[in-house]
Amino acid sequence: MARNNDRDRGTKRTLKDTRPRGKKKICIFCKDRANWVDYKDVNLLRRFMSDRGKIRARRVTGNCSQHQRDVQVAIKTARELALLPYTQRTVNERGPGRGPGRGGPRRDDAPAAELAVDASLEIDDLDVDADENDGSEGEDDFVHAARDQAEA
Repeated sequence: MARNNDRDRGTKRTLKDTRPRGKKKICIFCKDRANWVDYKDVNLLRRFMSDRGKIRARRVTGNCSQHQRDVQVAIKTARELALLPYTQRTVNERGPGRGPGRGGPRRDDAPAAELAVDASLEIDDLDVDADENDGSEGEDDFVHAARDQAEA
């Protein structure tokens, strides 16, 4: 048989919390009786942006809905004209993170490094052989190329 939830509920109901939540913020544009929000006033628009470059909400800034829309359009216009950045560059203060995967040498890098050293020795040997075959000692390949172009 189904239970009737109305009987199980108590007769007392909890009232909503009606305490005052602090001082209500006032729209600065309404207070100054501004007709429009100027997209060129970068210092004013930065007040409505977070440190990361995001547009702050109405409840944070205290703007009325109309002026919040105007601020949004002004910030977007200033961003397109490169007066304001889309994002702020942030510096990570923490280290490289967990595990060997970030920043440190990987396990498979050691054989590759040895191969690179061996390859450089072979290249040096080839350069020496080319200099010996050419008959001129101590000159670069660039010098050889320049001399060949001058002779031609």
